[in-house]
Amino acid sequence: MTLPVFPRHDDAWMRERLQPPTGRPRVVIDTDAANEIDDQFAIAWALQSTDRLELLGLYAEPFSFAHRRSDHPEAPADAMPFNPPAVGMERSHAEILKVCDLLATPASAVARQQVWRGSAGYLPAPDVPLRSEAVDHLIATARAGAADAPLYVLALGCVTNIASALLLAPDLVDRIVVVWTSGYPSHAPHVNHSFNLEQDLWASQLLLDSGVPHVYLPGYHVGAQLRLSLAEMDRHVRGRGALGDYLWQLFTHNPLWPLLGVDAATANQQPHSWVIWDIICIAWLLEPDWLPSTLVRTPRLDADRRWQADGSRHLMREAHGVQRDAIFADFLARLPRASL
Repeated sequence: MTLPVFPRHDDAWMRERLQPPTGRPRVVIDTDAANEIDDQFAIAWALQSTDRLELLGLYAEPFSFAHRRSDHPEAPADAMPFNPPAVGMERSHAEILKVCDLLATPASAVARQQVWRGSAGYLPAPDVPLRSEAVDHLIATARAGAADAPLYVLALGCVTNIASALLLAPDLVDRIVVVWTSGYPSHAPHVNHSFNLEQDLWASQLLLDSGVPHVYLPGYHVGAQLRLSLAEMDRHVRGRGALGDYLWQLFTHNPLWPLLGVDAATANQQPHSWVIWDIICIAWLLEPDWLPSTLVRTPRLDADRRWQADGSRHLMREAHGVQRDAIFADFLARLPRASL
């Protein structure tokens, strides 16, 4: 198989498509929900914001920390994050359903019927898609909408599902906008040691090369400002219904702590915080002003995970700031509804 010919558009079209959405945009969420603790916050916020978002699907992504095993010699060999990608996808599928069930609202009950399994692994080659329930649903949902009302695909992990859909249906370039959070700003010289970007490098490169409209929300050091503290969790999240208690439990028994050699009993006796990375994608869609951004040329992504500037490339939107307090204020204001 060879790469398909993707639609190409001029700067004027891309500027128009990358304008912040108005009204109640159509949305699907692509998530590695069992990876750590941030996706659960993001899913909960989206489910509590259906007055602002038309949520049409939730997709489970593959994930695995196996490629980082040597970085964590202190971690048990059987630590759950080292699961194979297919197991990570199944765990994520179950975690999405769990969040819907714990929220127990009419919106979450509807959303539960639109939860789909994604790819069982990463792209085996740059031009070889992996078909799945999620990929088929993404293609059908994107094509079902009007061409001037794109489907927003919120990518909270690796972009294997999205890359597969683009390979199978190149016309999705005209029908979707991908909102993705991963590595460093596009002008940074650093190696992108970013979990979302590095797991499936071929998929990441295809996303950037396809010309699909893309809102890029750097994890470092934009998303990294979205920290919640133990004190805030105790005061504002614990006791807010079954879901609030579950989010608090995740925060105080973080599934990534075994990789870091952290003991939960010790950690919870002292102040600490954690980045709730992936709510950044929900935040941009709800209120773009919370994430100041500008249009820049899409960089190339080399095999060594470094950005390479190229002035001939298509435009993308890139965030360069974040209003942390406004974002968490809205999230926390909506959370009490979980107890209804």
